[in-house]
Amino acid sequence: QVQLVESGGGLVQAGGSLRLSCAASGRAVSTYPMGWFRQAPGKEREFVAAITVSTWSGSSTKYADSVKGRFTISRDNAKNTVYLQMNRLKPEDTAVYYCASDRIGTTWSNPRYWGQGTQVTVSS
Repeated sequence: QVQLVESGGGLVQAGGSLRLSCAASGRAVSTYPMGWFRQAPGKEREFVAAITVSTWSGSSTKYADSVKGRFTISRDNAKNTVYLQMNRLKPEDTAVYYCASDRIGTTWSNPRYWGQGTQVTVSS
């Protein structure tokens, strides 16, 4: 059974930073794609960032345009945890952030596994 547990959310002022963690069980984060999504009040859930599986040549990442250059997704295989470092936060980053995992080759249109979410609030 795959479980994803997010932590690290909170209240931060605009321009500040937060690091979200996603601890996985039942699945090795090194061998499956891992991603982050967010949902703001009254809006649909949207893709934020993803990291591919680890290979001998490393792994690749991708980001939504709205967070590119400010957010960084990373993975600690020993801790089986994925992180989302969020810098230069803006009020529009306020949302519930969800960790997700899916099959290899996913397009992230409908991930199979989700965490329960963690609230991030950015004050102006």
